[in-house]
Amino acid sequence: MSTPPSDNTPEDANNRSFWMPGNYQRTVRRTEDSFQACNDIVACFQERARMERQYAQQLGEWSNKWKPVVDSSPLYGSLLKAWQCFLSSADRLASLHASICRSLVSEDGDRVRTWQKDTFHKKLFGGFKESQDVETGFIRAQKPWAKRLKKLDKARRAYHKVSRKEQAARERETHAQGNPDVAIDKQKKIHEDRQLAQMEAEKYRGRYEKVLEEVNRYAPRYMEEMESIFDQSQDEERKRIVFLKQAFLSIHKHLDITNNESARAVFDELHNTVTAIDEQEDLRWWKNTHGPGMPTDWPHFQEWMPPKKSKKGKKDVEKTGTIEKSVMIGGVRVRALYDYAGQETDEMSFKAGEEFLKIEDEDDQGWCRGVKDDGWEGLYPANYVEVVV
Repeated sequence: MSTPPSDNTPEDANNRSFWMPGNYQRTVRRTEDSFQACNDIVACFQERARMERQYAQQLGEWSNKWKPVVDSSPLYGSLLKAWQCFLSSADRLASLHASICRSLVSEDGDRVRTWQKDTFHKKLFGGFKESQDVETGFIRAQKPWAKRLKKLDKARRAYHKVSRKEQAARERETHAQGNPDVAIDKQKKIHEDRQLAQMEAEKYRGRYEKVLEEVNRYAPRYMEEMESIFDQSQDEERKRIVFLKQAFLSIHKHLDITNNESARAVFDELHNTVTAIDEQEDLRWWKNTHGPGMPTDWPHFQEWMPPKKSKKGKKDVEKTGTIEKSVMIGGVRVRALYDYAGQETDEMSFKAGEEFLKIEDEDDQGWCRGVKDDGWEGLYPANYVEVVV
């Protein structure tokens, strides 16, 4: 499954050629290489899964550490909500990354392991059945070819040997011709040796050419058988590549949080919360809660009232109290503009956005009386609510 380095010379290319005896081993080893690649892939993404788990733990620890600080911070209103949203987003992202960890291990890792077990069948004494089948096919196809190549190499070496002998005889004859120091008989002997060497070279050349012709005649059959085995190996490799491609796509899907709906929802909510920071609303809340907008019992003239008689009946007290109240028949539906926590036992508490009934008009101190749907009744600041239209 790996790409071999480029060849440097034509001779190296020929020696490394698939067609040369024994060079099919690189193709055979692809089975074992693929098996090992599966082990490496599982180990690689198990480590990534541990990173995801650690990141999820760190997000949770960070959120838990800062929650008390944020909740007790001097910030308020929409600014405080935005800061708190960063922490709640971290908790949700921690859950997301924990799920990524589980997917990488229990889904992707187990998938590769199962496929590896079903695809590669180990032999009792080592190796794999798939690689043995391919190797056996190559050996059978290459055995007669290797035998012919060996015969051809022997004929080539024999021809080259007599060719060197002939060359040496030619050089001796050339040197002896026209040399007065070489006797006529000697020159004649040299000439005869050169002729014999030439005849022998032609003889071995013929043998070499004949063997080469046999080899070339057998080559198409050899190529067909080798390519048939190679195609089988390629088909197995194609299946491995297709599976690992799908495995990588699954891993990518789990790691790519940019297309994860949950992650997108987290960041969308965080973005909306931050952009919703409203300085005017926060300042108005502060004014009404801690500033000039707070309800206050301003000094006013209080008429002296004679003390009530202790023997006055309960029925008469209730009657007097009823006359002093300005009760609304049925009440008016109002909605809270801000959070309010009752300070006294006769005051009601509510959250911004909560609706209830106003059953008494505002008094001269800025207080109204209301009742919630659950029956809870109490006083509240009149400027903390608006009438529901």
